[in-house]
Amino acid sequence: LFLAVCAVGIGGTFQYGYNVSIINAPTQHIHRFLNETWTSRYHKELNPDLLTFLWSVIASIFSLGGLCGALIGGSMAIRLGRKGALLMNNIIAILASILMGISFPTGLFELLIAGRFLIGINSGIGLCVQPLYIGEVAPKHLRGGMAMGSSIFLTGGILSGQIIGLRELLGGETYWPLLLSSSCLPAFAQLLFLPWFPESPRFLLIDRGDDLSCAKALKRFHGSSEYRREMEDIQRECFALDGEKPKKPWQLFTDRCVRWQLITVIVMTMGQQLSGINAIYFYATYIFKQAGISAEKIPYVTLGTGACECLTALTCGLLIDYVGRRCLIIGGYLFMALWSIVLTFSLTYQDLYSWVPYVSMTSIFAFILSFGLGPGGITNTLTAELFTQSSRPAAYMIGGTISWISFFTIGMLFPFIVNGLKQYCFLVFLLECSLVAAFIFLVIPETKNKSFLEIKKEFHRLNFGRNT
Repeated sequence: LFLAVCAVGIGGTFQYGYNVSIINAPTQHIHRFLNETWTSRYHKELNPDLLTFLWSVIASIFSLGGLCGALIGGSMAIRLGRKGALLMNNIIAILASILMGISFPTGLFELLIAGRFLIGINSGIGLCVQPLYIGEVAPKHLRGGMAMGSSIFLTGGILSGQIIGLRELLGGETYWPLLLSSSCLPAFAQLLFLPWFPESPRFLLIDRGDDLSCAKALKRFHGSSEYRREMEDIQRECFALDGEKPKKPWQLFTDRCVRWQLITVIVMTMGQQLSGINAIYFYATYIFKQAGISAEKIPYVTLGTGACECLTALTCGLLIDYVGRRCLIIGGYLFMALWSIVLTFSLTYQDLYSWVPYVSMTSIFAFILSFGLGPGGITNTLTAELFTQSSRPAAYMIGGTISWISFFTIGMLFPFIVNGLKQYCFLVFLLECSLVAAFIFLVIPETKNKSFLEIKKEFHRLNFGRNT
């Protein structure tokens, strides 16, 4: 089971974290490449406004690709199977790496844009299918910890991208095309390791009706003495679904049986993206400078933020099946609200005392820790747990679409929010974190150690009233 999580993670959420991270290091080199290409092609200087536009296209086309990936990920998982969809997804990553790698030697910045779009599609599919596979192969007493594998690999991807993007490694002027094309390595690793693992047992039995392959897969994952309990659980779900075909995303919006589950996924996904974590990274460099850290040392201090996220994902993975989902996610949002207040005060009085910048610095790390312990990891876990087999792929498509739209929106609007409100932007995030915590407290039941059918029964009372 542990090796299966590693095999799906390396080519899944790791790719997302890695490709979000590596684009920051070569910013200046890509600017120079755009200028030189434009000058040699059109024999005139590139307009600064056009340069800014081209760079913003290169940076943001990734989220547009992610949106497209989220829209097709669920369908791929139904048609090709969870494992088949993940394996096919690596072909997109390898093609993207080739395009980004040859953009510099050929002098075609359009290939860079196309490559970033394709790697966005790869990340969108991976974010949709990987948690689906892990959620379906995990036994219920380990489901939370295994589902956290998605978050651990995502944060591991961010940290790996930050390390490889250092100027001593591939972040220098000579090697940046290699840095962008290095995302083919996780793809090759998954193509090498994932074929050794079985398809999702739930997919094999419920979607394909293949009892024999399901039993064989369960024996591999749970051992020949323990697999029968999981087999019975899958058979009960199969019987309850009564041959129901996988649903399309739009069918979930009209299905009263999953009304509150769907509202929950939408609120949690938007809450995760709009929680202020992007603001923290935006302010990090400024706060580190105020604390007296030299500009050349800031990339190394920024590694601390990546290490922080990675550490909390691991901690959350160890705690989730003991403490429960509700406690961790509500606690995470409440602590983020608290650190938003501290940051607002410390940024307001930054110049008053010499020690205040260090309070800001501590608050940044504390905010990241709170995010990783709660919203960062548990949102994806709950999406897998709130739906039965026929609705789960469509739920991930909806959740992924909302996530990428929110990611793109905050990327576009965030600079204006910061310019308009300055440090008081954290008061907006304080309100948002508080509201999401209140919603989770009032609506979401604890899902720890419960089967998918038991969780469905919990929501039945919400969807149809208390007396049904």
